[in-house]
Amino acid sequence: MVRITEDLVRRRAEHNNCEIFSLEEISLHQQEIEKLEYLDKWCRDLKILYLQNNLIPKLENVGKLKKLEYLNIALNNIERIENLEGCEELRKLDLTANFIGELSSIESLRYNIHLKELFLVGNPCTEFEGYRQFVVATLHQLKCLDSKEIERSERIQALQNYPEVKQKIREQEQAYLLKRAREKEEAQRRMQERKDKKQKQMESKLGCDSPDSLGNKGKHQAEEDREQETWRTVEDDEEDRRFWEEPTPYTPESRLETHRYIEEKRRAKDNIRESKKREKPLWTLVTAEGKVLNVNVPKLHFSLKDDEENNKIILDLAVYRHLDTSLLDVDVQPTYIRVLVKGKAKEIILAKQNVSTSIKDSDCNTRQKNARRSGHVEKLEVDPGKYSFPDVTKIVQEKERIGQGPIRLQPKKNAETKKSCVDFENNDDVPPLI
Repeated sequence: MVRITEDLVRRRAEHNNCEIFSLEEISLHQQEIEKLEYLDKWCRDLKILYLQNNLIPKLENVGKLKKLEYLNIALNNIERIENLEGCEELRKLDLTANFIGELSSIESLRYNIHLKELFLVGNPCTEFEGYRQFVVATLHQLKCLDSKEIERSERIQALQNYPEVKQKIREQEQAYLLKRAREKEEAQRRMQERKDKKQKQMESKLGCDSPDSLGNKGKHQAEEDREQETWRTVEDDEEDRRFWEEPTPYTPESRLETHRYIEEKRRAKDNIRESKKREKPLWTLVTAEGKVLNVNVPKLHFSLKDDEENNKIILDLAVYRHLDTSLLDVDVQPTYIRVLVKGKAKEIILAKQNVSTSIKDSDCNTRQKNARRSGHVEKLEVDPGKYSFPDVTKIVQEKERIGQGPIRLQPKKNAETKKSCVDFENNDDVPPLI
């Protein structure tokens, strides 16, 4: 049973910063609520309350909402108007498409002196003879009934015929209540039959899953599971067809039963999805015939290049940033490469099976392999022009000695300049440059 919770009310009070004590308007429509409660304690200042399209069977716990002006509780399972006397400011009441058959219960609305609009369209009571005259004569404060304004002449005529109309309404109410009693008994019988059938199905299922049958089912587990799932799908489809094609009266019980059936089917589908998520199948890397399959579970980008010139295959795999190398496991085989990244398999099939595999080998290793294939030893050759070494004996050059003897003074630079420059003329009148 879905109930009104504080969390639900706060989520629906986003326009009021999730504060419920000062809330004046709230919409709780289409929430599958089955009981009306707590609002008269949490939201005392409510003025507008939307509760349409739920499964509420009774009007209750709203009598303390003294400021409530508009109550919309259409498309629910209400059969009687009651417990609204405390809503002193109630001006508009919408009870469209409910199951109100006790039309005399509207007499409780006489205390709501500010009530101006009332909607009862789609209720069984609207089919009673004299329905509108009875409501107009009973509720003097009404201005509009079922979106139609009440004229003064219509009210006077309804008051004149009120005793006769009231008697007819009472008789029709009694007939309707007897019919409702039979419908409730039929609904209980149908519900009990459905429970018994479900119990038998559970017992038969437990019998099929006995220990002996489970032991014999070891070899062909996958095939039998698929057959059982197909059988269950066909059975569910047949059950759905019978449920929706079976003629049932439109009653609060049938509406609630339909809701429970849909909810049960939805939960069963959710359980199947969850079980499939938990039971993940193992990765098939190699088939029974020995064929290796391409697998990319982590969905990483990679490139596989065949370098025929250097006789090698290069695998470039883009792993996660800052990934520890201990989480990588590389297995190189003649026909495939398997890389485990954090336990998830990534398997790449090589294009050429007769070529030995290497992942980004260095040039040195490539030359050594080619040398082994050719059968002769590769020698190291050095070009003296490219690889020349300096003469260590001539690192420090001796200075050229000038003259002989123990002491010999070098000539002045001016004299050398005079000797080197032939056209030089020394003029005593010109001062020296330095």
